[in-house]
Amino acid sequence: MLEKLKETKANEIIPGYFGKFFHSKNMTVAFWNVKKNSIIPKHNHIHEQCIYVKKGSFKLKMDGKTIKVNKDELIFIPSNKPHSGIAITDCELIDIFSPNRTEYSNS
Repeated sequence: MLEKLKETKANEIIPGYFGKFFHSKNMTVAFWNVKKNSIIPKHNHIHEQCIYVKKGSFKLKMDGKTIKVNKDELIFIPSNKPHSGIAITDCELIDIFSPNRTEYSNS
């Protein structure tokens, strides 16, 4: 199934986080445009997650540590691991979740 990123509507999931979501049977790929200083509060989920920073810098907090993730870097978050974050700059992020996150939609 071919998808066209530029033709997909972005959805603001939390303030400052605008995402486009693509789902397969076992994973979701999320393309985010994030405004500087936008916060993702501490949370956890059953999904394994990989965050790739395509543009900008993002600060992730996990296991009592703060990790700065810069352009062309990625980080993995295990299932059920509490984490939070903040966009240090305007960012473009790509998240991969497994299993899929059907609660995220483009509508």
